Amino acid sequence: MLTIALAKGSLLKESIKLFQSIGLDFSGFLEPGCRQLQIVEPTGRAKALLVRNGDVPVYVEYGQAQLGVVGYDVIREKKPNVAQVLDLKFGGCRLSVAVKATSPYRSSLELPMQGRVASSFVHCARDYFDGLDLPVEIVPLHGSVELGPLTGMSEAIVDLVATGNTLRENGLIEIDILFHSTARLIAYPLSYRLNTYKLHSDIDRLRKAVDAQTIAVGDG
Repeated sequence: MLTIALAKGSLLKESIKLFQSIGLDFSGFLEPGCRQLQIVEPTGRAKALLVRNGDVPVYVEYGQAQLGVVGYDVIREKKPNVAQVLDLKFGGCRLSVAVKATSPYRSSLELPMQGRVASSFVHCARDYFDGLDLPVEIVPLHGSVELGPLTGMSEAIVDLVATGNTLRENGLIEIDILFHSTARLIAYPLSYRLNTYKLHSDIDRLRKAVDAQTIAVGDG
């Protein structure tokens, strides 16, 4: 049976809508009070696993799921051994460097050498500042990263930004963007290569659904 890893949180609703468009219905995850972690869709052709965003590529890399939906930011951070097969065009955000609005820094290159940068995206942040040839200390934080500059623990943060409201409400501003992120469809490499469970057919149908939605949005 085809197994698909879906991420809890902000990507879930759009992911379910996308798979519904090709006849795979996992909407039970959205029902109030649902505590199920896996659902077999009504036709019995596929099941979905509901996991944390960061765990999606793990399930796919180890072959416990043949397909998964995960943010590009997670792929960049974890560098999993998976096949990236499709940009799904939803869940848009960006990974940015931010500082206190009252700080003197207005670009990453103005940050002090050996300064501190707080982030849950440790590898992305390290790669970025190494690319700038700017030696900084990356402070790993998980949750409320914005507190780093507010408490004086760090000069800056590297964090995901969607609307920017959280930054503004906490007196922070973006000064640089590392990259933009959207939801991606990933596949277990062996299953993708062997076309297990007729993966290529489902992927082609998903691609057409994404293209149709993109055209509809553009026309709107």
